[in-house]
Amino acid sequence: MLPLGVFSSRQFSAVNIVTFLMYGGMGVMFFLVVVNLQVVSGFSPIAAGTALLPVTVLMLLLSARAGALAQKIGPRLPMTAGLVVAAAGMLLVGRLGRDASYVRDVLPAVVVFGLGLSAVVAPLTATVLATADARHAGVASGINNAVARAAGLLAVAAIPPLAGLTGDAFNDPADFSRGYWISMATCAVLLAAGAVLSFLTVHDDALRTPSGETVEPEGRRHCAVGAPQLQPEPDTVPSAEAAGGPAPGPRA
Repeated sequence: MLPLGVFSSRQFSAVNIVTFLMYGGMGVMFFLVVVNLQVVSGFSPIAAGTALLPVTVLMLLLSARAGALAQKIGPRLPMTAGLVVAAAGMLLVGRLGRDASYVRDVLPAVVVFGLGLSAVVAPLTATVLATADARHAGVASGINNAVARAAGLLAVAAIPPLAGLTGDAFNDPADFSRGYWISMATCAVLLAAGAVLSFLTVHDDALRTPSGETVEPEGRRHCAVGAPQLQPEPDTVPSAEAAGGPAPGPRA
């Protein structure tokens, strides 16, 4: 079911490690920010739950542009810069404390993080597909999606307890605030490590085939934050039009 040869590409393996680092940090952030806004900052559950909506809006508006930029200049710089900006945004989010105001504190931090994330996701997904064999495109997309989801689950299970967020800490604003900052700083380090790995391993021509054609993902817009979008597997069935039959559609 999983052809191990797909990992023979150094860039494919590296981009999946970047995916693991990025989505691990994101998973912890999205889990803890909502709790922190309620326990420490005194937000209502509805206000805390909607506080991160600007991230989705920014990704919806900017992801297609980030993908187009990556096709023009290569994915390395957008991925590297985006992860650095997202790490800075995560540090700003980690500063949300007792007297946090949404307009003054939460919104600017969330916008910085959303801008960084918008620059990363589309180039990352396109690079995953471009660095795997065309016949393994569907498998490559599935692997990347599974890596992202596993990263979020493992990070949420490991980082908060290691930062001291267990038991009564969720009922004590002072204890929770300390553990929350440690968790956000740790996640920012994960994103920064992803930026370094992207800069060192992703090539500027990663989105170009040997013939010089540019790889473009099927999904031009992406606003999910839980995992990268699944891409349809390219059609590998011999041309039916040549045989006088209808052309087959893409397989999801």
